[in-house]
Amino acid sequence: QVQLVESGGGLVQPGGSLRLSCAASGFTFSSYAMSWYRQAPGKERELVATITGAGSITKYADSVKGRFTISRDNAKNTVYLQMNNLKPEDTAVYYCKVVVLGYWGQGTQVTVSS
Repeated sequence: QVQLVESGGGLVQPGGSLRLSCAASGFTFSSYAMSWYRQAPGKERELVATITGAGSITKYADSVKGRFTISRDNAKNTVYLQMNNLKPEDTAVYYCKVVVLGYWGQGTQVTVSS
């Protein structure tokens, strides 16, 4: 069965960095685009970034462009989200998703606070 396991969240000060990982199994990882979403308290889940199966094309929400980088290692069946210059408004639970198949991970909490 499809499994997505996120890790790497935590508490970080404004201006800091975190790298999230999403380890995937149960499907042909390299064949599918992957996305990161986030959901802040009281807000709808929003798309943060997407990467194609080969990793050749990436797209970002305007709010994270220039600060976040999505990447993937198809040999490790893992997608990453490098988050730099974090802001308090980046605080949310971050989820990875298999585009098209629609499977979600359980999420990892990111808190940006001084």
